[in-house]
Amino acid sequence: MAQPVDKPLLQVRDLRIAFGSQEVVHGIGFDVLPGQRLALVGESGSGKSLTALSLLGLAQGARVTGDVRWSADSSRNWLDNTPAQWQAARGSDIAMVFQEPMTALNPVFTIGRQITEVLEKKMGLARTECVQHAINLLAEVGIPEPERRLQAYPHQLSGGQRQRAMIAMALACKPKLLLADEPTTALDVSLRLQILELLARLQQAHGMAIVLITHDLPLVRRFALDVVVLDAGQVVEQGPVAQVLTQPRHAVTQALLDARPVRDVAAVAENSAPCLETRQLRVNYPVPRPGWRGWFSKGEFVAVQGADLQLKKGQTLGIVGESGSGKSTLALALLNLVVFQGGVEVGGQTWSHSARDLALRKRLQVVFQDPFSSLSPRLTVGEIVGEGLEVHFPSLPRAEQTQRVLAALEQVGLDSQRFPGLLERYPHEFSGGQRQRIAIARALVVQPEILVLDEPTSALDASMARQVLVLLQQLQLTQGLSYVLITHDVAVVQAMAHTVAVMRDGKILESGPLEQVFGAPRSEYTRQLLDCAH
Repeated sequence: MAQPVDKPLLQVRDLRIAFGSQEVVHGIGFDVLPGQRLALVGESGSGKSLTALSLLGLAQGARVTGDVRWSADSSRNWLDNTPAQWQAARGSDIAMVFQEPMTALNPVFTIGRQITEVLEKKMGLARTECVQHAINLLAEVGIPEPERRLQAYPHQLSGGQRQRAMIAMALACKPKLLLADEPTTALDVSLRLQILELLARLQQAHGMAIVLITHDLPLVRRFALDVVVLDAGQVVEQGPVAQVLTQPRHAVTQALLDARPVRDVAAVAENSAPCLETRQLRVNYPVPRPGWRGWFSKGEFVAVQGADLQLKKGQTLGIVGESGSGKSTLALALLNLVVFQGGVEVGGQTWSHSARDLALRKRLQVVFQDPFSSLSPRLTVGEIVGEGLEVHFPSLPRAEQTQRVLAALEQVGLDSQRFPGLLERYPHEFSGGQRQRIAIARALVVQPEILVLDEPTSALDASMARQVLVLLQQLQLTQGLSYVLITHDVAVVQAMAHTVAVMRDGKILESGPLEQVFGAPRSEYTRQLLDCAH
């Protein structure tokens, strides 16, 4: 790593950001030194991402004031940049890796087109030079077969590969400072470590500074040398990572350190009847064969291979594995949302692919990973939560539907006293954790027996995730719900699950009681997952 020098690369003083009359960032300040690894840490809404966007002139609709100096032109305020100056600075001086590559990358252009476009516009390279440079960048960030991947669209890459492609785009113009906004939030544990190691290696090779924006303190420990802790738009603590995270002075820092989920589940009787069973469950997708053979027949990709699982009433089955292991495909098969072979029984009844399945769908509901995309922005909270009642209880009077919607929202900690006009509000008016509570209420309103929880906390910061897990634990204890918990987060499984199945490449490597599988793992892969989580 390049050794920091005395003169800051970026100096931020009295940075204030306001929307209309409401100020949301209140006079914060920090320095970024050349070659430094600095972490901006805080919960959702603390102002950390907005601060980063303001340094690139991307805080749309905001009034940004303060004194920001860039070392190459420290005689003037960086915030006084003209649109042309901002355009020139983005990518060349400061580049950014955004949190969710699937939304940051353009879905209608190939990865190669998106990288070469940056090189053509910013570096003025010829087309052939751009292509070769793009291949070199993909190879540098660790994407296999870079020539072939250059022709791939974002949806054809895995989550980790998309994030690596985003990093390649950010590095294209050799910036002096890289802002990495939650670059590992949506990735599994092993991929998180790989991305951090990649960033550290690239930072050392290019001599650039990196500001890591995150709520994940274990990642900060592994990556950063210095940390700035934000809360409600203010700096509450800053200093060397070793000092701040071992001897935190502020309650917010202590709360972030204590945000690890706590186990609170009731034991389930051994003789309880199963409410969900699979027998030799298999899911496969057709894929084109290379060459002329593809004209006559398709190949096959097996996403789930012969899964045998059982879930009892009041129990949580944790299905854990890295991205691409098949766990989300397994969840879709349980919900009868993909074609599968083998058997799936819900309360002793099998999916029939007929009108009779409607009754089973009421018993088996789902909570998706991302509350930002799983809730329609065009529907009100009342319409979102009440939608299931219209499907499963069409004859229910409107007044009773409203009462059930309000009761479901109250179950998840959202009531009309704390949130006036709750049913008429839209999802964008709520925080990420509150949106996930709305998604849970939508599932609960039809009074299901089983919830399939597909990464229910991975899009949330640590404290919000802990609140949602506590809510799920309470609902299970009070209502006897059964959960199929799909996750890559070992800590979440340890807090919630009674039994666990470890998946890799579509296969269940081992399964059984949590204490047995995690206490004495038979698989080397399970041991690796446990090691990465600590």
